[in-house]
Amino acid sequence: MHRISALTVTSIALALGLGAGPVAAASAENAAVGSARASYSCSPGYFCIYSDWNGGGTRCQWSDKQRANTADDCSFIQRGQNVRSVWNATGHRVQYYTKTNYNSRVGSTAAGNGGNLQGDYQIRSFKPQ
Repeated sequence: MHRISALTVTSIALALGLGAGPVAAASAENAAVGSARASYSCSPGYFCIYSDWNGGGTRCQWSDKQRANTADDCSFIQRGQNVRSVWNATGHRVQYYTKTNYNSRVGSTAAGNGGNLQGDYQIRSFKPQ
C-alpha cells in the first residue's frame, strides 16, 4: 500500500490551482472590458468625449468623421473644462488634438475602445487616423 505525504497532496493541489489562474484572470479581464463598455454611453458610429472619468459628467458626441473645432458644439469645452475620458464607437481609429484645426496631436483611440485620459487638457479637434 502506497502512502502519500501531506506535502505531495499540497503540491498537487497547488499545481492544479495555479493551472486555473490564467483562465480566471482572462475571465476577470473580459468582464472588466465589458463593464467598461457598459459604463460609457456612446451611440454606435459616434466619437464621444466626457467631462469626468469613466464616461461620467457631460458628454459630447459626434457622428462626423472629423471636427476642426469641438468647442463649436460642446458645452463643457466652451466652459473651459478638460476631457477626462473618451469612447470611440466608430469603425476607425480617431486621433485627437489639443488645438483646433488638427494641431498638437495628443493621442488616439482605436475603434470600439476608450477609457480615461490624463485629464489635464481639452480635445479641441479630431479626425480619423
